[in-house]
Amino acid sequence: MKIMMFAHDGSLNRGCEAIVRSSTAILKEKIDGAKVYLASAQPETDKVIAKLDGVYDGSTLSIKKYSYDWFLSSMKLKFFQDESYALGKIHHNIIKNIKDMDVCLSIGGDNYCYGEQPGWYEIDRRVKAQGKKLVLWGCSIGEEDMSERKLEDLKLFDLILSRESLTYNMLISKGLTNVKLCADPAFTMEKEELAFPEGWQEGNTVGLNFSPLVWKRNKQSQAAVDELIRHILDTTDMTIALTPHVIINGNNDYEVLSSYYETYKHTGRVILLPDHLTAIQYKGYIAKMRFFIGARTHATIAAYSNYVPTMVLGYSVKSKGIAKDIFGEEKLVLGIDEISNSARLIEKFDEMVNEEELLIKRLKHAIPGIKKMSYKAVEYIKELA
Repeated sequence: MKIMMFAHDGSLNRGCEAIVRSSTAILKEKIDGAKVYLASAQPETDKVIAKLDGVYDGSTLSIKKYSYDWFLSSMKLKFFQDESYALGKIHHNIIKNIKDMDVCLSIGGDNYCYGEQPGWYEIDRRVKAQGKKLVLWGCSIGEEDMSERKLEDLKLFDLILSRESLTYNMLISKGLTNVKLCADPAFTMEKEELAFPEGWQEGNTVGLNFSPLVWKRNKQSQAAVDELIRHILDTTDMTIALTPHVIINGNNDYEVLSSYYETYKHTGRVILLPDHLTAIQYKGYIAKMRFFIGARTHATIAAYSNYVPTMVLGYSVKSKGIAKDIFGEEKLVLGIDEISNSARLIEKFDEMVNEEELLIKRLKHAIPGIKKMSYKAVEYIKELA
């Protein structure tokens, strides 16, 4: 079986890397002779993923002004409201590889959470037009993200694999019959352990991940997190390990975390992990933490999957749904409106510390079942063949 993953923007988002890396591993482990390829907008960033059988340049192409394609695209759009020709040209780097594949996996997890995606819709149509199997792999979608156009696109898929039950139930309520429940593949991802940086307290380090994405959506959250850091330094003896997980220009965790580091490095209890580690290396550090506080979903998955009590600075259905499937409730997940409230952050942090043993016990009970649900996705793929 030849499988191509697409809708991937590159591995500088270590969460995207985690999805590709773990998906490739479980597909190859469970499907004899599977060949897994990746169409990537930034293929040079994916060289860290050794198990892939090939990485294609999946970046978008521009249509040169006044060219034949430009005139034809313009006419089709103006007179017929038809953008398919233009989108086909823009996404040619992905579309040209469809013919060689058996299954095309639209990955990315939350791609459908950010408005309409006409480019992906066009690729989906081309996959089905060539008679290939089309799968939405490990997705999260909120009720607020749905539209008639998106629903029509989702009906094209042979299989939609929801990575948490909130999305699954919402899609079923929309009348979709091609939906199955699984878990994020990254729960199964391996880890690589590196030497501890200077200042790390083994067994007494709390990880903190914060993102520009969250800060932009709630401008007061940066100050509230600052107060949380001060609370940890004042009321505990823990070291804080500032942990970036996305290092993309304009959306770089390291830049936000660096400002906290500069403010508190004099304490000797705040360290900043490097910005060049891979997903498995970050997971290696997160696995050794006592607690974790994270805004990036796959950083929190790295913690959960290693039984680390975790507080989520959540901003979408995925954070809530994943926590609910682990704990039976949205445990220690703060919504986007809550995270500017420093008193609320401190209250939830203290709750996490006070319930440390209970949280570890619940994680140890739940995570093996969650990992089985990750593998369930591969079984559903095999049934398509």
